[in-house]
Amino acid sequence: MREERKILFEGKYRRFVLKDGWEFTERVGVGGIVAILAVTDQNKLLLIEQHRIPVGCHVIELPAGLAGDSEGCRGESLEAAARRELLEETGYEAGKLVLIGKGPASSAVSSDVIHLYRALDVRKVAEGGGDATESIKVHEVALEHFDEWVRGRQREGYLVDPKIFTALYLLMRNY
Repeated sequence: MREERKILFEGKYRRFVLKDGWEFTERVGVGGIVAILAVTDQNKLLLIEQHRIPVGCHVIELPAGLAGDSEGCRGESLEAAARRELLEETGYEAGKLVLIGKGPASSAVSSDVIHLYRALDVRKVAEGGGDATESIKVHEVALEHFDEWVRGRQREGYLVDPKIFTALYLLMRNY
């Protein structure tokens, strides 16, 4: 027999849920999650770096963010969120966005589903670095030197989000 969904705790940003014997979290007040695969005309992959408190170190990530997570963007589409996050975080604007696919962030502990967009015809129009609540460093990594670059960051103690490797695979397959 299936258990009824029960909210164990609700914070400002996350809700803890018990359903069918599983404890997991879900987002509060968010329309979805986006990540963006963007490569410049100079064949450089756009990545970001920021300190992540839960893991206690700097993490290298794809530009990403939440749809509808603040007053000025309530009800925005996932594509609009991807466009906004790319610009806020990296300073690049996409001429076109294409949804590659979607999948779980961590299906055993969270209901989060990430929508991965491919940004095409990107051009630098601003500084980037995130909004007033963020401290983001932008990296433009030449694809031909990616392996060397990422190994260097790992040796320095950075964590590298595995979604980057998935994105690179999809890039090689011309998604």
